[in-house]
Amino acid sequence: MTGDPAVDSALRTALEREDASAFVHVGSADDPAIRYCRSELEREPEGGRRAVAFDGREWRVRSQTDPASELADDLAADGLEGTVLTPARIPHDAALYLEGADFSLSSTDVVSRARATKTAAERERIADAQAVAGAGIRRGAALLASADAADGRLRLEGEPLTADRLRTAIDEGIVAAGGLPDGNTAVSAPDDDPIRTGVPIVLETAPREPSGYYGGLARTYVRDGDGGDERRAHVGVTRAFRSAASMLTADAQSVTAVEADLEAEVRAFGFEDGIYTRVVGVGLEPAERPNRGRQEIGEGAVVRLDVGVETRNGRIQLTELLAVDEAVDRLESIPQSLDPKALE
Repeated sequence: MTGDPAVDSALRTALEREDASAFVHVGSADDPAIRYCRSELEREPEGGRRAVAFDGREWRVRSQTDPASELADDLAADGLEGTVLTPARIPHDAALYLEGADFSLSSTDVVSRARATKTAAERERIADAQAVAGAGIRRGAALLASADAADGRLRLEGEPLTADRLRTAIDEGIVAAGGLPDGNTAVSAPDDDPIRTGVPIVLETAPREPSGYYGGLARTYVRDGDGGDERRAHVGVTRAFRSAASMLTADAQSVTAVEADLEAEVRAFGFEDGIYTRVVGVGLEPAERPNRGRQEIGEGAVVRLDVGVETRNGRIQLTELLAVDEAVDRLESIPQSLDPKALE
């Protein structure tokens, strides 16, 4: 059984470098590393387990009641011996089965490193997920735009417009567009309190498309706002995205460097406290490598950039996905305006 050429090549190099006989991983059917190695595998009901191995030539996949035990026996029966490479976290019983078959284990991060560079097909799937995220946020923004304002509060069809109603609308928009909310939708307001005019409301979501790749999008809206700090913060945040895109176009950058640049751009607009930045990779998880410190954002990466700042009335936050190539592209998205009516 063969696999994706990019995955196989990365694993083959690691096996040769470490003088190991195979790469082995055991986990649930939803484990991102399992799904990355064997993208053709279907998801199983909760509790389903997979064991996969690559010996430099072919893949072995086991999914029976005790797949780790069977896989360990199969590897030994095929004459493999010595060291096998595994992720740092592998189920304890799987490690015992491998050791019981006289293999020694050595941890490797080769799969997580390989996942940091997205293929063209992966990028298309992430763009699909981002498109359904946009559909969801548009649905929420439409409620904010059409709601009636009275005494500083918003009402829709005679009922208070609440965070719970907005969350439901966003999720409905995602599902209607062919995505799965995956429990990642949030609204920055108390659940039961009516949404207020003049107060920033952050709508945030990170849905996945059917094959399991995630998007990530956040927008801040202010109904009937009067500008001031919110407008200035919004300009600072949008400028931060443009600065980061230019930075990533010029050269590979570390996560720390990009986060520092985002913060510096917001500070340039007069904000000293309450600034929030985060830079993480996106793929089969809503946050994956590169996601900290010196890890580089190089060509082929797709990263989620979160930038926010607290103002006197509330938080202004935007989230975008950037695909890094010879140029840096903002993946499928929606306008960044503070006014929800701008999306009509």
